[in-house]
Formats: sequence, structure tokens, C-alpha cells
Amino acid sequence: MTGNIDVVVIGGGYAGVIAANRLTQRDDVAVTLINPRPTFVERIRLHQLVGGSDDAVIDFQEILADGVRLMVDTVTRIDAAERRVTLATGGTVGYDYLIYAVGSGSADPQVPGAADFAYPTASLEEAQRLRSVLDAAPATALVTVVGGGPLGIETAAELAELGRTVTLVCGEQLGPYLHPRGRRSVAKGLSKLGVTVLEGPGAKVTGVTRDAVRLSNGRKLPSTVTIWTAGFGVPDLAARSGLSTDAVGRLLTDETLTSVDDERIVATGDAAAPSDLPLRMSCQAALPLGSHAADTVLSRMAGEQPADFRKGIAAMCVSLGRRAGVFQFAHRDDTAMRLHLRGRLGAKIKEAACTSPVKQLVDEARNPGSHTWPVNDAKRRQRLQAKRDEEPATR
Repeated sequence: MTGNIDVVVIGGGYAGVIAANRLTQRDDVAVTLINPRPTFVERIRLHQLVGGSDDAVIDFQEILADGVRLMVDTVTRIDAAERRVTLATGGTVGYDYLIYAVGSGSADPQVPGAADFAYPTASLEEAQRLRSVLDAAPATALVTVVGGGPLGIETAAELAELGRTVTLVCGEQLGPYLHPRGRRSVAKGLSKLGVTVLEGPGAKVTGVTRDAVRLSNGRKLPSTVTIWTAGFGVPDLAARSGLSTDAVGRLLTDETLTSVDDERIVATGDAAAPSDLPLRMSCQAALPLGSHAADTVLSRMAGEQPADFRKGIAAMCVSLGRRAGVFQFAHRDDTAMRLHLRGRLGAKIKEAACTSPVKQLVDEARNPGSHTWPVNDAKRRQRLQAKRDEEPATR
């Protein structure tokens, strides 16, 4: 489809794809999606790739609207003044509007030796490399997973279910987001799988070597394969392009997701920081953020004032291997509540939660503009006002 309004979407993750699909509801819009890979990555299945039960990729043809042009390349710079992006392979692509959906990845570990001897898992290539390392390691190899968040928990459980000897080093706390009741269920599930969980003041990693992990209490853990799941980072494309970012590197926007520097640039997904109050990095947040980013662009095309983002996320799913899981319910401000589901029911809900995002992308491709999100964050306005009230005192 050729139109007279060009929109470039940088990043083909959950947020970028649903935004690109949604934009095709106007016939006069030409959408170009620029992504470094020719396939869509199901990031929420990367732990399954590591364990060998899924390849975590889908052909873009299955989830992209017919009107979206896929360009396999990497954007190295955004020239906001000229409204164009520079590509790694050379040349530029111009735009009338830009959606910044570059996502997130592994954070650079600051722990000595971690970058050299630990294996990150936040990207497709990292997970594939780790899978190869594990395949080459003997069945008796000691595996240490660093990081007590969802990715660490799921990776540890996946490998333990395969019979690996796994230690999960959490730092201060296992599953910090979880309610204490949900946390106990996760701990019980890990224990059933034989995972040794280390948490508390002495369970901070201070160093990684080729065959060991050192902890803050002085303990040295033998480790044949050390897996690093602690923390996420975002690409520095926005900062390198002279755009305003938060301390992590997410593009700063207002509540419509529009860049504070340029109304022709809209950010979404993990790399967006609306009002410097970003949502929790997650697939759950990516879908409503992606839809809203497209709606903001469409509103500007129509000469209308875009609406503020009001959606929220209210749950966390954690798999514990292929046969168990925990579904943690949350309040509408994304704080965990007492209620959670566990065991086989938790595993079924987790699988449904992994399948649903792809279905939503496909539905939006077939019927652009149809995607809705049922959860509203009733307290975001209060947090935003509180932040603004505090700003004068901090200057």
C-alpha cells in the first residue's frame, strides 16, 4: 500500500507490531516497520527456548497487516530535524511520524566477571547461545541462575525440570513483585523441582569466574554454567540521537506518549517513559502502549488532540516448568494482591497468557483499530500529580 503520510516504526516487538498494524486503518498511511531480525521474537518464551520446548519465533507474515512494509535493518540514528532515520546498512528512511518501539534487553552487568563468564538471556541470540552451551555441558553440570525476577525464576524452573542441578541466586528477595503468599507458592514450586534458592542480605553476587560465583557473604558457589537474568536495559538510540531520556535511557514523553522534544515522535513499550513514570517492563504493558501510540499518531493526523494514556496492568504470570505456574493478581495500580492461582491451573493460565498476545497481534492485523484493553490504572493520575507537587521542592 502506498500513501502520502509516511510512518516509520522502529522495533518489531509486541508494542511495535500492534502499533504498525493499527495504523493501517487509514488508507493514506504508508507504514514501514524496521526491525533487526526477519522474524518476530516471543520474548515471553525465551526461557522455553533455553529449555528446548519452544523456538520462541514467529514469521512476521503471520502477524503483520498486509499494508505494513517490513525492513530488516537496524536504525543507528534519528534525525528529528530532517525527519529521517539512518540505517546500519547505509542510506536513510524519511518519515512524517515516527514510533519509537525499540524495546529492552539485558542490562550491562556491573559485577566483576559477569560480562565475561555469565550468559544473559534477554534476547533471541543470547538465549540461543545459552541453549548451545547447555547442550554441550554434561548433565551433571552445576547451573547458577542470577536474578530472582520472573525470567530468573522461569529459567531456573525450566532447567531443573529437565534434571539439571540449579541454584537460583536472588539477591535480597525472590520475586520482589509478588505478594508474600504468591512468593511462598513460587518458592514451594521451585523446591519441588529441586532448585536451591538463595536470598537475603548475603545472597548478592559480587563476582563471577569461569567456574564459580562469589556472594556478598563470602561464599563461593561452584558453577559450570552461570546464567545472568538480573536487570534490563534499553538501547541508547534516543540518547545518541539527542532526544531526552530518563536515567535508564527510555525516551521521555508526555501522557499521550509524545516525545517531549518533538510531537512527530511517539514512544511505546519498554523504551517509553511517559511523564518519567514508566510502566513495568512487560508484554502486558506493551500491547496497550502500542495501541495508544498508534492512536496518538492517528489523532495528530486528524488534527485532534491525542488522549492521555490511562491503561494499566494488573497481574503477573510465572511458569514453574511445563506443569506448574503461579498467576499473581494485582490491583489496578500494578501492586500485587493476596489472591493468586498456582499449580497446574497456574500453568494453564500462563500458557494462555503467552498465546494471547500473538492472537491480539493477528486480530489487529486483520481488523485494525479493534484492539481494546480492559484494565485502567485508576491511581496513575494521583501518582502523576504527586510527582508534579514534589518537583519544586527538588530544584
